[in-house]
Amino acid sequence: MKGKQTVRDMILSLGLICVAAGVIYLFVPHDDKEPELKRLDYRVELLTARRAASYPVAAPEGLPDSWKATSVRFQGDQSDAWHLGYHAPDGQYVGVEQSAAEKTSEFIEDATQGAEKTEDTEEIGGRTWQRYEGERYDALVLPGEGSTTVVTGSASFAQLRTMAEALETE
Repeated sequence: MKGKQTVRDMILSLGLICVAAGVIYLFVPHDDKEPELKRLDYRVELLTARRAASYPVAAPEGLPDSWKATSVRFQGDQSDAWHLGYHAPDGQYVGVEQSAAEKTSEFIEDATQGAEKTEDTEEIGGRTWQRYEGERYDALVLPGEGSTTVVTGSASFAQLRTMAEALETE
């Protein structure tokens, strides 16, 4: 008889634990929405990069408030690598990547996360940008003298173009 009481007690304990877990689950608030992204002020990093980089560092001017800067990085020790990440109005990611890397193809490969060069180009601001398409990111690439600029991300080409049009170097 003792063995049956032990099994019965275990089942009752397990049932009590499940009821307690259910009550806790019901009364603990759940927030299924994505948290609001905070807007990043990158002015100091931009000034630092513009003073230290060996090329004109680009950043957007005049974008609507619906575009939110979310990340910034300047790595002077790594080919003057400049990164500025944005959350576009449609919720997608757009990044500006610049570098004076000697191996441009490796820099583009990293910045675009493996996107492939297409035959298509875009005329933006009197310059010809090359289109790249990939599984994760698409990109617009502007090879320049001494540096390469990549506007990349999960956003549409229209959003990438908006960012490329907004880029200013001073």
